[in-house]
Amino acid sequence: MTWTAPEAIRTGGSLVADEREMLTGYLGWFRSTLLQKCAGLTGEQLAERTVDPSNLSLLGLVRHMAKVERTWFRQRFAGQALEPMYDPQKGKDADFEDLDPARAAEDYSRLVEECRLADEVVAGASLDETFTHDGEVFSLRLVHVHMIGEYARHIGHADLVRERLDGVTGA
Repeated sequence: MTWTAPEAIRTGGSLVADEREMLTGYLGWFRSTLLQKCAGLTGEQLAERTVDPSNLSLLGLVRHMAKVERTWFRQRFAGQALEPMYDPQKGKDADFEDLDPARAAEDYSRLVEECRLADEVVAGASLDETFTHDGEVFSLRLVHVHMIGEYARHIGHADLVRERLDGVTGA
């Protein structure tokens, strides 16, 4: 049986919340929006590159965002020593280029799990908590803002890829 990406429940958020609730709400909305862009597609469709000469595909975006979630929240903020998610020997773009439609369900689940783990490591943390990476000091607040921007950028890509795949457009 061919795996198909499930419908995603798009989370809402308050338009008048405090800073923490606003940032986590928007991040949750963007996360669920990327998953919704994948809904109803098979692994083969998710792996298809539709915008030549770009290496972008929905599956690549899912894999990339799993890596970004892991890197910013668990490795950098929480300081967890984790193995690379993708084979470093395959280059820095392995998340986009080393695709296997047969592993689409696993890649999709990995993103969902990385989001859960990211939320877990920041649950009790203040947005003012900091960490140092490459000699620069970052706050958890900045990580949330960065991740919202990262998702917003890639959801724009996902819109184009999905429209080229099957004509589906929309929020």
